[in-house]
Amino acid sequence: MASPPKIFAKHNRGLLLDVVVFILNVFLMRWLTGYFLELVQLANTEEKLAQFALSSMCLAMWLLPAAGAVMKRWHFHHRLQKEGRTVEWDSNVGGCLFNPIFYFCLNLVLFSAIMAGLGEFLFGRRLFDNGAIFVPMIFMGMIATIVQTYLIYRYFSAPKTPPRSEFLRHPESEILGDVCIFTNMILFQICWNTLTFVPFGRPSGPLEFFGRLFFLCFLAMLIYFPPRMFYLVEDINRRRTWATMLLANSPVIIKVLIGTKDWS
Repeated sequence: MASPPKIFAKHNRGLLLDVVVFILNVFLMRWLTGYFLELVQLANTEEKLAQFALSSMCLAMWLLPAAGAVMKRWHFHHRLQKEGRTVEWDSNVGGCLFNPIFYFCLNLVLFSAIMAGLGEFLFGRRLFDNGAIFVPMIFMGMIATIVQTYLIYRYFSAPKTPPRSEFLRHPESEILGDVCIFTNMILFQICWNTLTFVPFGRPSGPLEFFGRLFFLCFLAMLIYFPPRMFYLVEDINRRRTWATMLLANSPVIIKVLIGTKDWS
């Protein structure tokens, strides 16, 4: 019999993330999402502090992947080099999923939310609507998003030399990079769990059931993939990977499949 995977090993960070997300989705995430939706309601009433908090959440989702990529890059490729391996995702699935255009578009959506919230909070509605402020922020956001996407996707290419920063060569930087990735995943999962608060009834028949299942699996991949891809690049060819990713999202999928009214 094959021995069970060492879940805390560095090459199993993706497996550990899937397990953590599954546990959170079962026991804690609905509670966190409830508070998140209350925050959204306050923001809709133009409560400035709530708007600032939501914008800060979007800013964290925008910054954390790049920070994690920068702090983990050298350690990740150094370990692969010692194991005699390289990053391999040239399959059709890998080439599609790891296309930077997909991530760039997602980052633009996040930056739009950041700009709408923080821009109005910092400058006020009247000044923010002024073209002298709004237009330069658009261009700065585009440039910043290009740089951010570059930093994220540079993670997949091996560095030619060790980083100049001593901190980036220290083991603690890799741990902090993992913390950034795990935190980013939790923020994405809060957004994903908002589906469980939508009053879906039970499916009317097999056609609606399988249609809902297809839509949920597709949506789960879109939301789960961006924060997971740093680990997926290493375990995409492991047979258990897709099963554990599905397991991590299964609490939300099951709730919506059988009707969220039963979970209220």
